[in-house]
Amino acid sequence: MADRITQLQDAINQLSNHFCNSIGVLQQDSLPTGQEPDSSHKDATSTGATTTTTTTQDANTMLFASLITRTAQDIDILIDSLPSHEYTEEMQVQSLQKLEAENQECCRILRETISKGEALLECIRKAQKEIAETQLELRAQVSASKN
Repeated sequence: MADRITQLQDAINQLSNHFCNSIGVLQQDSLPTGQEPDSSHKDATSTGATTTTTTTQDANTMLFASLITRTAQDIDILIDSLPSHEYTEEMQVQSLQKLEAENQECCRILRETISKGEALLECIRKAQKEIAETQLELRAQVSASKN
């Protein structure tokens, strides 16, 4: 559970970083309050510089919106994965016992699979040895017949 709480704290810190960074970009790109774009801004419009600025602002908007949304969804998932307040110590013990039984069963299955794999590997090694010996015998016979 502590691991989930740490993940939740990290996600909340990440969300606050995204908010701070997005506010910083807004402050960087925005005009002061009450001011209209001046004539140099209007001249820049005719050269296409504003189009690039607008495109960059739109890209930043989409980037921060997706980062904030994704992080908020991650936070929701982490919160949903936390145990409820109704989760008693007895329930935790039962859950751990169930997990231990599942772990033991998986361990048994793994050992059986390893044994089968080792037996199969031994059969393959024997077959390779027989093939190699047969090839050597055939080469020796071919060499003897040539002489």
